[in-house]
Amino acid sequence: MVEHASAAINEKGHLVFGGADVVELAKTYGTPLYVYDVAMIRNRARGFKNTFERLGVKAQVAYASKAFSSIAMLQLADQEGLSLDVVSAGELYTAIKADFPREKIHFHGNNKSEEELEMALDYEIGCIVVDNFYELELLQQLCKKKDKQVNVLLRVTPGVEAHTHDYILTGQEDSKFGFDLNSGQSEDALKMALCSPYLNVLGLHCHIGSQIFETTGFKLAAKKLLTKMAEWKEKYQFQPEVLNLGGGFGIRYTSEDDPLEPSRYVEEIIHEVKQQTELLHLTMPEIWIEPGRSLVGDAGMTLYTIGSMKDIPEVRKYMAIDGGMSDNIRPALYDAKYEAVIANRMNDPVEETVSVAGKCCESGDMLIWDLPVPKPNHKDILAVFCTGAYGYSMANNYNRIPRPAVIFVENGEARLVIKRESYEDLVKLDLPLTVSVENA
Repeated sequence: MVEHASAAINEKGHLVFGGADVVELAKTYGTPLYVYDVAMIRNRARGFKNTFERLGVKAQVAYASKAFSSIAMLQLADQEGLSLDVVSAGELYTAIKADFPREKIHFHGNNKSEEELEMALDYEIGCIVVDNFYELELLQQLCKKKDKQVNVLLRVTPGVEAHTHDYILTGQEDSKFGFDLNSGQSEDALKMALCSPYLNVLGLHCHIGSQIFETTGFKLAAKKLLTKMAEWKEKYQFQPEVLNLGGGFGIRYTSEDDPLEPSRYVEEIIHEVKQQTELLHLTMPEIWIEPGRSLVGDAGMTLYTIGSMKDIPEVRKYMAIDGGMSDNIRPALYDAKYEAVIANRMNDPVEETVSVAGKCCESGDMLIWDLPVPKPNHKDILAVFCTGAYGYSMANNYNRIPRPAVIFVENGEARLVIKRESYEDLVKLDLPLTVSVENA
């Protein structure tokens, strides 16, 4: 079982998470159900922030809200003094509804629309991370029209590859994101931005990948960017105020994963940046990072009710749950691995190995292929660990299945933060093919 600081077993033999009996949560709120341990999120946030403060380095720790965005989650991020990354108008709108400090919002994305950029300018957010030449020109036009200046970072691809899944690599040269550092694209972008009276270039941004378990990639990226900064200081008298090294800090999905503590990532990044700035005679920049998964991933779990079972002798036993790829598409999309337990029978001995099947009408809707469990019963509660990142945010209505509810648990107290979708919610935007005479 994946170890959690707040996971325990109570006298009933039930799994306890965030101080709450998850079997009781399932009874109260129904399944599937996303459950977040708020204390774990707070501790992770403080692990990143406090390390910068302890080492006396000016920084921003921005929550990458694509991992999980909701009004309550963004309010929690604000309580912990985090900044915020958004990648769409929808995420920006959620931040505004959460009353998140606008000056601490950073807008990412490789194809921001004109409407999205206008929205960012109208709300006067803190920074836009410019991704490409089209956006650079469009942003200048909009700023001129509105007579506004905006802070920008230039996203560059440093040519550093992280050891992670091919589908989520973003820092290498062959990427849809950013200005290429090695071909000179990033320098051309910098010259354009510096010539604009409407763009205040704060510095550079890169993101080398996701689910990274070591610091080598971050240090290599920092070295390459700072070396380039030194060149540009000589050529353009440009001294960046900010170096944003992105996110991608790994979490423990299964017992095979071995991530570092947040403080370790930060300490080694700071050490490398300080070393390089001294070597290159640069002013120490403000360091920005963007943890998303590492804040919420293993702080979340999903609860399901076990339904049908199919035993194929000498092959496998399928155990079906009342959710699947509609609430967690990552196994189908990335071949992501998870661990799980039968939450209402934590003290029962393991007797079988089952394959956990989702309820979607799709052969690929398999959550876990080989899971050791006690002999399962219908209506047992299955708890799947580490679903806090990209679970709800990638949830969908395939097969017209409503999206689950989300609850936050802190000190044993549960709070509903996203309601379960109803069947009426599923059809509320639908329009009929014909209009009745009465409504004509």
